[in-house]
Amino acid sequence: MSLFDSTPLASASLPPRQAPLAERMRPHTLDEYVGQEHLLGPGKPLRIAIENDDATSMIFWGPPGTGKTTLAKIIAQRTQSTFIEFSAVLSGIKEIKQVMVDAEKAAHLGSRTILFVDEIHRFNKAQQDAFLPYVERGTIRLIGATTENPSFEIIAALLSRCRVYTLVALSEDQVVALLKRALTDPDRGLGSWNIAAEDEALAVIASYSSGDARNALNALDVAVRLAQGRNENVLTKAIAAEAMQRRVLLYDKKGEQHYDIISALHKSVRNSDPDAALYWLGRMLEAGEDPMYVARRVVRMAVEDIGLAAPEALNLCLSAKDAMHFLGHPEGELAIAQAVVYLALAPKSNAVYTAYNTVRGDIQATAAEPVPLHLRNAPTKLMKELDYGKNYQYAHDIEGRVADMECLPSSLAGRRYYQPTHEGREKLLAQRMEEIARIKAEKRK
Repeated sequence: MSLFDSTPLASASLPPRQAPLAERMRPHTLDEYVGQEHLLGPGKPLRIAIENDDATSMIFWGPPGTGKTTLAKIIAQRTQSTFIEFSAVLSGIKEIKQVMVDAEKAAHLGSRTILFVDEIHRFNKAQQDAFLPYVERGTIRLIGATTENPSFEIIAALLSRCRVYTLVALSEDQVVALLKRALTDPDRGLGSWNIAAEDEALAVIASYSSGDARNALNALDVAVRLAQGRNENVLTKAIAAEAMQRRVLLYDKKGEQHYDIISALHKSVRNSDPDAALYWLGRMLEAGEDPMYVARRVVRMAVEDIGLAAPEALNLCLSAKDAMHFLGHPEGELAIAQAVVYLALAPKSNAVYTAYNTVRGDIQATAAEPVPLHLRNAPTKLMKELDYGKNYQYAHDIEGRVADMECLPSSLAGRRYYQPTHEGREKLLAQRMEEIARIKAEKRK
């Protein structure tokens, strides 16, 4: 049986009553659609493309519950196209090729096909390559949906043939509007249940859903059933909170959210903002991030951004890592929080970090010169005859314990890498370096 034996998507068809509330309330037209005004408002790019029946393939990139699948279905409905929904989780290259063959046959008969691929980022390179010739010829109109950055997850050849539209999480007001619509809709929603809702209850659900309309609607369904089971005709804030159980935190341990939030944590520490640093730390840990990963990054912050301005920071962070390993969740997380607050409040210096990066650059850009003779050991007679160690000055035998002796290769003589700041303890190191320079200058005189 062909995948094309079904009729084009019909706006009149309604999901069965046993379907999840979010599925039943899925908008069928652009007028019902909520959110994404930057794309769908009057004169905006996606709105124009839909109204002009633009056949270009596209990628919808955005968080869960922002309407990516809904938009694809609305486009198919408006263009009277056959809509095929394809899951990258469940399908392989064999299924892709069969769909392409059927789509090509349908195209010869004048039928238009929209192939919607959910979670398209899960397809590997070979699977994505299979779409290329059919997208190029216009056999299918590909609409992909992804929660991951397309520039990282979609092959360049396919990306160049698609327009990328970025969808954003819904605002709390937009989610509340959807919840009110669901409460009063007697056909698709919960209107027949005759249950009202406190504004605070809807606000709780909207807040906890993190801009995910699907999650919010399904939570509303649970909350209304809880209220009905208790013979309540008003959905209260307490019932709503009980239905949510726990805030849904948008976070992918291997995706862009992972890198965005650890970046926010690092930059908050660097900017000496302990409150923001604690918040981003909590966002990671509460979403289930591996605390040892966070501990490793915190140690990195100590050496990159604190450095010798507060050298004890490194030991504190290593101790926090050990405490996390010893105590486990959730007690050990407090040790990481303590380290993060200390790092945020500590004096900052990236002098060592900058110095070492400069050293690495010089190593790559200059010849690998031999060690100067006066710095070499001379354990054998032959080495002494070759002047190994000749003119070496033993600092402990010299007044001030500093010799006026160049220790870099000749091509880099006089190069200065470490430039201490005047923050924290590094101020003392700067003073010491000035003292060393003065001693050397006096010896040269």
